[in-house]
Amino acid sequence: MTKTAFITGATSGFGKAAVQRFARAGWRVVATGRRADRLQALTDEFGAGVHVAAFDIRDAAAMQAALEALPTAFRDIDLLLNNAGLAQGTLPAQRASLDDWQTMIDTNITALVTLTRALLPRLIERRGAIINVSSTAANYPYAGGNVYGGSKAFVSQFSLGLRADLHGTGVRVTALEPGMAETEFTLVRTHGDQNASDALYKGAKPMTADDIANTIHWIATLPPHLNINRLEMMPTSQSFAGFQIARE
Repeated sequence: MTKTAFITGATSGFGKAAVQRFARAGWRVVATGRRADRLQALTDEFGAGVHVAAFDIRDAAAMQAALEALPTAFRDIDLLLNNAGLAQGTLPAQRASLDDWQTMIDTNITALVTLTRALLPRLIERRGAIINVSSTAANYPYAGGNVYGGSKAFVSQFSLGLRADLHGTGVRVTALEPGMAETEFTLVRTHGDQNASDALYKGAKPMTADDIANTIHWIATLPPHLNINRLEMMPTSQSFAGFQIARE
């Protein structure tokens, strides 16, 4: 039986790699994102096995319209991959933009819970799975992480709450918490500064989008009686920092 994955944030990074991984494994894939041209490239690559829907995940009405417009072959959702998310800069709280904070909350929290709630009946019917892409920022604070880290902590805790609520339904729920990975996401976080982005990774051998996509596929294809509650991943080159001390 062919299964169907619904993947958000599919135009780059983890999401694009996940679409490619699942499509190559024979899954049907619903790929969503804001950039229609990049979604079209996925259709060109995989043909009828991938259905694309271009909309801003923060637009609840557009989201609902996309769900209602799903072709019959893509309506039975076996996996929801909540990957869409963003970080707006790394400024300290006292200098950060309230608009940037709201954008992160609307994208990383509100949109994620809205889509999850909309698809829960289908996932329960199919005894499917939900994988929410969180971050190591959910567990380890860092200067400038403020609302981004808080939003990812919500994603991890929301995942655990879903796991409890869905007990007995057969639906599996996982919070995936990646650390340093080299994708377009980091270029955005460094305000488009390619030199700063390159400097972050120099000599570090970070994780790749394919590393994350392969892990997501592994979680999704485990036997139905196994659930990964949360999985934290880092490259070997990354570990935990010490506490900081301010001195007079």
